[in-house]
Amino acid sequence: MNNQCYYRIPGKKDNIRLASRVLEEMLQQAVANGERYIEVDAFGQHGLGGRLWKAGDDPVYLKITGQGGQRVGAMGFANTFIEIMGPSSDDLGWLNAGAEIVAHGHAGNGVANAMAQGKIFIAGNIGSRGMTMTKHNPRFSPPEMWVLGSAGDYFGEFMAGGIAVVCGLGPQNPDNVLGYRPLVGMVGGQVYFRGSHQGYSTADAKLTPITDRNWHWLQDNLKIFLERIGKPELLPQLSVRKDWQLLAARPPRKKEKTSALRPMAVFRSEVWDKELGAGGLIGDLTTLDRSPVPVITTGELRRYVPVWENKKYLAPCQASCPTGIPVQQRWALIREGRLDEAVELALSYTPFPASVCGYLCPNLCMAACTRQEAGMQPVDVSLLGQASIKASIPPLAEKSGEKTAIVGGGPAGLSAAWQLVLQGHQPVVYDTEKELGGKMAAVIPASRIPKEVLVTELDRIREVVEQVNLSQSLNKKEVQQLRDDYDFVILAAGAWKPRTLPVPGRQRLVPALDFLAQAAVGDIQPGKRIVVIGAGNVGCDVATEAHRLGAGDITLIDVQQPASFGKERSDAEAVGAKFRWPCFTREITAEGVVLQSGELLPADTVVVSIGDAPDTAFLPDDINTASGFVTVNDIYQTSDERVFAVGDLVKPGLLTDAIGSGRKAAAAINTLIAGKTPAPEGRRMIDKSRISLAYFDRRLTGFADTDQCSRECASCGTCRDCGICVAICPRAAISRQETDDETGYAYVVDGERCIGCGFCAGACPCGIWCLVGNEPLEGEFSYPRGS
Repeated sequence: MNNQCYYRIPGKKDNIRLASRVLEEMLQQAVANGERYIEVDAFGQHGLGGRLWKAGDDPVYLKITGQGGQRVGAMGFANTFIEIMGPSSDDLGWLNAGAEIVAHGHAGNGVANAMAQGKIFIAGNIGSRGMTMTKHNPRFSPPEMWVLGSAGDYFGEFMAGGIAVVCGLGPQNPDNVLGYRPLVGMVGGQVYFRGSHQGYSTADAKLTPITDRNWHWLQDNLKIFLERIGKPELLPQLSVRKDWQLLAARPPRKKEKTSALRPMAVFRSEVWDKELGAGGLIGDLTTLDRSPVPVITTGELRRYVPVWENKKYLAPCQASCPTGIPVQQRWALIREGRLDEAVELALSYTPFPASVCGYLCPNLCMAACTRQEAGMQPVDVSLLGQASIKASIPPLAEKSGEKTAIVGGGPAGLSAAWQLVLQGHQPVVYDTEKELGGKMAAVIPASRIPKEVLVTELDRIREVVEQVNLSQSLNKKEVQQLRDDYDFVILAAGAWKPRTLPVPGRQRLVPALDFLAQAAVGDIQPGKRIVVIGAGNVGCDVATEAHRLGAGDITLIDVQQPASFGKERSDAEAVGAKFRWPCFTREITAEGVVLQSGELLPADTVVVSIGDAPDTAFLPDDINTASGFVTVNDIYQTSDERVFAVGDLVKPGLLTDAIGSGRKAAAAINTLIAGKTPAPEGRRMIDKSRISLAYFDRRLTGFADTDQCSRECASCGTCRDCGICVAICPRAAISRQETDDETGYAYVVDGERCIGCGFCAGACPCGIWCLVGNEPLEGEFSYPRGS
């Protein structure tokens, strides 16, 4: 440290001592500015050198000249190295969490108080209560304190871990290098010492032979200690093995008895009842059972009981997926080595697992992943989505003969058709276009998804959905006829009518969907400059396609903060698109867009992307609409109970919204065919606070493959059968039992053993256990819920 060029911070300004707070702020700011070698000329300021987190993982070297105050290195981090060029005041290294601290002189009281990690080297003696209340996390190296001289009174009080070394050179009291009453309450750790002492707490500590391993450790680290304090010449003097002794904490069961107090039960039987008789003072007045209630109760007397709520709640990923894919169940199958089943499971929920989950979806499931609550990267479902291109068609149910007409061959209509086929029914699809796929096939840029992926999935749909009628433009009368010819009708015509702006020159506007459709087949040239009115995700797709076609100056404007997000936004930004808001359009001219402010945004092409509306002219008059959209109930049923509507015809949304609505409408029709009353899906999402992420690696910044993803999935709300609850229960009250249901097992609580401590709920990684208030069953007082 001494050979470096240091950034100097004075402890005085204009010959006036700076306050501790001010000096610490100056130190923190220096670190934030990139300084890593810092010298502080201190005048008794407190708290120097602690919490230098702004350096990240970079080491920070701090030299303190003058006189440092209390708590130097308090809460020090593992990146911090502190050298005090003289003596040190009280609480040196208080709550140290990893810093290395060297004091070239004596130190005051409380050195290493409550230290958890790091090392403290003292070139002199220390005051009272050094190395007290230390602790040791077995995942890290134990904290260390080295003292060249001796320790003060109450040394090692309540020491719970770590290593202290007292060399006994130049001690305060040559007859007692450990001070008065050392190691009282010691429950962990070791103390190497050299020199005379006047006793220690034998109830808590004991002398232990120094093994060869102990001696080698001491020799190796003595060299380091003496080098740090600048006294390597003392090594021969301190290297005589017979001069050293080692104290260690006694195991709890072997601690010496320090109290002769009579247990309460013995006092009751031998004194109280013996003198007063059964019933004590009021024994002649009552015959009530006065046997003591145990302090820790079980059974009916518990205040709380644990309940195993396996699969009661949806995982956040599944609850946030409009399609309803059980993401977590797929990762569970991969953990079990059943990759093919995990891939094919998605086809039970969507005909587009690769196109949407792998490429086009903004991954709402990942956005909802519980891991993000702890700043961890969400499990990457796109890897599993892309693998689904190889999924096999699931088994089809026996044909029922029930027919459903589906008006629209986009994602919503094809999703409904796919589900109806899986359930054994016969869908017939009608679409106005020449190809299936709706907007997925017509307007989504090829840069967003490989063409062969979408073609493969559309071919798979055509293999299952046998009756598809393309280039069929249906009018109101023909749709009415469909109601007469089919058992059910699903309207899935989408929203293709572009919204525009009521401004002069609007005829110059190019609708976003038209632009994208023409760009896909090379029928449009945007020029070098393009302005997109509407900065949502569709507008971002326009921007990336315009760049592909040669545009260099791309601007997206909006009246509010743009709603775009995810890959669409990042791709647009990557090609240099500029976003501006709030911008209000006054006129469209041959030169470009004129804003209300009078500013002209030059453009060769102006695209409007402010949404699309459905064309409802084909609907029978008795199908209710509102604000241009078809009105439906919770199961997507219209005002005609045999007609359903899904997708953008009902409400604008994501591809996953359209696919999910198609699946739910098909499920409702299947329920009606079975003669039952359909109901919306009802499971709620699990509270994320119930999930414990302490078992997962926070350092992970990427996922290599699906196997790693499956291991890192927290399995929220669904038991992983890990057995942690069984292992952690202090009363062995939980057992795993085989069952006949689909899970095959259950974890069961023995009410006579359980004390309602909640350890199971606190430790469960998946949030399966819930601690609830103890309430008796109705009509009787018997074992409560969870027993």
